[in-house]
Amino acid sequence: MHKLSVVIITFNEAKNIARCLQAASRVADEMIVYDSFSTDNTCEIATQLGAKVFQGIWQGYSASKNLANEKASHDWILSLDADEVLSNDLQQAILKLKSDDLKTASFKRLTNYCGAWIKHGGWYPDVKLRLFNRQQMHWQGLIHEELKAIDGQIITPILLQGDCLHYSYDSIESHYKQTDKFSTLSAQSLFNKGVKTTILKLYMAPIFKFIQMYFFKMGILDGYYGFIVCKISAQATFQKYAKLKALNQQQ
Repeated sequence: MHKLSVVIITFNEAKNIARCLQAASRVADEMIVYDSFSTDNTCEIATQLGAKVFQGIWQGYSASKNLANEKASHDWILSLDADEVLSNDLQQAILKLKSDDLKTASFKRLTNYCGAWIKHGGWYPDVKLRLFNRQQMHWQGLIHEELKAIDGQIITPILLQGDCLHYSYDSIESHYKQTDKFSTLSAQSLFNKGVKTTILKLYMAPIFKFIQMYFFKMGILDGYYGFIVCKISAQATFQKYAKLKALNQQQ
């Protein structure tokens, strides 16, 4: 039976890390926390819960996750964010997979937003590929990083039963703050690929984004917070293209 390393990157995750590690410990043969010099007690909590803690300078999502994977003792990696928690059903699915034979696997992620579970608007099922062999796959991408096969081969993951519970935003303000950060990274990523935008797209893309999420993907069924999620997502789309346009003009 293959052994499994749970790997988590952190920065000031004291409010989340215990919940994440307590659930992960039920499936992990070891837990690795790669921390970017947190100023809170993230590392102390992780150490108390049995994780091996390493620290290094933040190098971006993909590079930091790849560095974290190198710290693991085992080739099979379960990559989690500090604000994610394996549900009981997902824990059982992972344990069954370990008892049979580990395979590349994805799971569904269910997001908790200000205390409400968001089940529509394109936020669920938010399928994430997270269980993999580091000899076969590594992280790529400036933002919304993805696992890619190292040698270009096609690897088809299985889908595990059970949800990964994602405690994303505990306030609307934190969502706005994250949106500003991610829209900057998204704009830079598009700029690096040579993408340009137009005034028409700048104003129409956010409108389409809201209509798509709120009506076509039924975000309306998630009530007040469903509306907020769709509204901020539309604003993020505008910010992304506005920042991309600014980058192209500077060039």
